[in-house]
Amino acid sequence: MVLLSGFRVVQIGHGCAAAVAGRLLADVGADVCCIEPDRSTPLAEYLNLGKMGGDAATLETADLIMVEGRPAELRAQDRDVAALRRRNATAPIVAIAPFGQEGPRADDPASDLTLMYSSGIARLLTGQINDLAEAPIRPVGEQSAFIGGLAAACAAMHAALMSRPGAIVDVSIEEALVTLAIGELANAGRGGAPRPRRRVGDGNGATVTILPASDGYAAISPREDRQWAAWLKVMGSPDWGSEPRFATKPDRVANWDALHALMSEWSRQHTKQWIADAAQEAHVPSFPLREPAEQLLSPQLQHRGFWCPATIGGKSAKAPGPPFGLSLTAGPGKTVRGGKLPLSGIRVLDFSWVIAGPTTTRYLAAMGAEIIKIEAPGRGDPGRTSELHTVLGQAKKGIVLDLKQAEAVAIARDLAAHADVVVENFATGVMDRLGLGASELQASYPNLIYVSASGLGRTGPEAQAVAYGTLLQCYAGFAGLNRHPDIAPRVGFAWLDPMCGLMLAFITAAAVWRRQRDGTVARVDFSMIEAMLWTMAKPLLATQLGSPPRPKGNDSDRYFPHGAWRCEGEDAWLSVAVTSDDAWSALCAAVPGMAPLAGLGLAARRERRQEIESRLAEWARREDAEITAAMLRRFGIAAAALMSSVDLVHDLHLRERGFWDAHEKGVLPGLPWRSNIGRATGPAPGLGADTDAVLHEILGLPPEKIAALRHLGALG
Repeated sequence: MVLLSGFRVVQIGHGCAAAVAGRLLADVGADVCCIEPDRSTPLAEYLNLGKMGGDAATLETADLIMVEGRPAELRAQDRDVAALRRRNATAPIVAIAPFGQEGPRADDPASDLTLMYSSGIARLLTGQINDLAEAPIRPVGEQSAFIGGLAAACAAMHAALMSRPGAIVDVSIEEALVTLAIGELANAGRGGAPRPRRRVGDGNGATVTILPASDGYAAISPREDRQWAAWLKVMGSPDWGSEPRFATKPDRVANWDALHALMSEWSRQHTKQWIADAAQEAHVPSFPLREPAEQLLSPQLQHRGFWCPATIGGKSAKAPGPPFGLSLTAGPGKTVRGGKLPLSGIRVLDFSWVIAGPTTTRYLAAMGAEIIKIEAPGRGDPGRTSELHTVLGQAKKGIVLDLKQAEAVAIARDLAAHADVVVENFATGVMDRLGLGASELQASYPNLIYVSASGLGRTGPEAQAVAYGTLLQCYAGFAGLNRHPDIAPRVGFAWLDPMCGLMLAFITAAAVWRRQRDGTVARVDFSMIEAMLWTMAKPLLATQLGSPPRPKGNDSDRYFPHGAWRCEGEDAWLSVAVTSDDAWSALCAAVPGMAPLAGLGLAARRERRQEIESRLAEWARREDAEITAAMLRRFGIAAAALMSSVDLVHDLHLRERGFWDAHEKGVLPGLPWRSNIGRATGPAPGLGADTDAVLHEILGLPPEKIAALRHLGALG
C-alpha cells in the first residue's frame, strides 16, 4: 500500500501506544523512523517491524513527530513538546500519555489494567453480570495502547492536513478509552444514571447472546421479529417457540432465563460452525466464537490477503496486516484547499448509521468537514432512539432521502458530483444495486474518495454475511478471551464499532492527504473483523509462538500482584498493577502488615500468591476505592478505582482538561485528544432538518422542485 508514500514520521521511545500509531501509519505506506524503539516482547517487535532506525537528525525533516511519556518523563529526557519544537518548527507533534500532558493526574503512574478501571471500560466490558462479586476485567491484548495509538494516529493525520504549521496534539489514553462508551457518557452528561453492572432483565440477551455448542460457543442476534421467526425455523420449529411467553421481544426479555436454557438445550447438539451457517442461511446474524488459532486458517482472511509474513522472536509467523482494502487511481488533479480547520472545504456524503460510521463522520465534522448525513424517512438512524445521535450527530447537516425511489437516488448522485468523500456502511451489494457503488460513482466523478465499511469486507467468501459489531467481537475471539477462567463468555458492550470509527476517520484523512499531494484518489474497503484482529496482535502472535492465550481475567504474565480487589461499597473496586520491585516495596509500605514481604522478588511473590492476594483482599474491603487509589498513586504505584459514567462526568482531571463540552441539558463528551488546531461544534440535526437548504444551496433546486420531490415521497 502506498497511500502515504513520502509521508515521513518519527516515532520516539519505548511507548507501546506510539508504536501502535506508527504501525498503522507504516501499514498504509508512511516512512516511519524509530528513535530507541522497544523490541523486548513479541508485540513490541511486531509493532516496530519494518520501521527504519532514526536519530535526532531525523527530527528536522519529519512531517510528523510522535512521542509517548508522562510530562515529567519527557522533560527529563529533553523530549517534551517544547524541546521537539526547537528541533522542528513546522511538523505536527503528537504527545501520548496515560492521562495527557496537562491536568492534575498528568504525571500519575498507570497501566493497561488501571486505565481500564479509571476510564470505566472495565465496568462495561463484559456486559451485565449476575454476581457483583465477579471482578471487572481488562480486555485481552494491551488494548489501552491500541486505542490510545489509534486516537493518536487519527489526530496526527488530521493535524498533517493543516495549512499552517505548528500543530500540537495531546492524546490522553484514558480519554481515548472513555470515548469508546460514547452513548453511556452522553446519557450521564445529560443527567442519566449509569447502566448497572448487575444484570437487569435479559441483560440485552434478547438482542445478541452466546449459546453453548458441542465444540464451543456460537453467538446469535435475532433481534428483529422476522429474524426471530427465522431463528425458530433454524431450531426446527420447537413446540415452545409458539408459547405466548416468547411471542414478542418484551416477552422474551421478561422470560429470558427460561428461553436461554431452552435454546441452549438445542444448541449443545450442534457444532458452533453449523449453528452459525444455518443461521446465516436464514439471514439471522450469527458467528461462531473462534479461537485465535482458527483465524489463521480463515479462507476469508486468506482471500483478502490480510496476513503478512513476519519473523518474530526468530520464528516465522503470520502478522496482522492493515484492515483496509485500498485501490488508488489517478484523479483529475490536486485539490488543495486551505482553511481554518484540517478538513475545511471538504464535503462528505454520509450514508452510515448506528455507531461505527457516525463515529467516523463525527470526527470528520469536528475537523471541519461539511457532513451531509443521509437518512431514510420514518425513524432515520437508529441512534436517534438514544443519546448516540445527540453526540455523534454534532455539527452535521441532516437530509432525508428515500433511496427506494429513483428520484431520491438521482438526488444522491447529484450530491456526489459536488462531494469529496462518500462514507457508507450498508450491507455488501446495497449501494451497487442502487447505482451508488464505488465503481459507478468514481467512474462518473473521478475526484471522489469512496470509503466503505462492512463486517468482513466487500470481497471474499464471507462478504455477504450479516454482521453486527458485537457479533464480530465474538467471531474474532475477543469476547471469548475477555473473561475469568471459570466464567462462560459474554458478548459485552459494543467495543468494535467506536474503535472502527477511529480507524475510518484516520484512513479518510490519509486519503484526503494523498489527493491533495498529487491528485491520487482512494477507494477504501474496510473490514471490521480485520480491524478487530489488527488490535489482537498479541494473542494472535502468542498462538504461533507456543503460548496460546487463555481467559485469565486480570492476571498478568509479566507482573504480580496485578488485579482488582473489592472495597467498601456495593460495587466499589480497586485495581492495582505492581510493575516493578520498587512498586512492590511501596505497596508493602502502604498496606498494614505487609512490610515483612517487601523484599520479595517477582518469582517469590508468585509463589506466595494466595497469601498476598488474601492480605490485599482483607485490607481493601474496608477501604474507600478512590481515596486508596489516589494514595497508592502518590507512592508511585499504578492504581485506579472502578469509575462509572457519572463518576467521569464529575472527574476533576477530565474537567480541567476540557474534555466535557457544555450542552443545553448538561455536558457532552469531547474528542479523544486535545490540540491547538481547533474543532467545529454544533448541535445534531433533526431528522431531515437541512433537506431543503442542502438541495437548494448545493444543487440549486428551486422551492417548487423540492416541494414536488417531497410530494412524490422522494424526501420522505
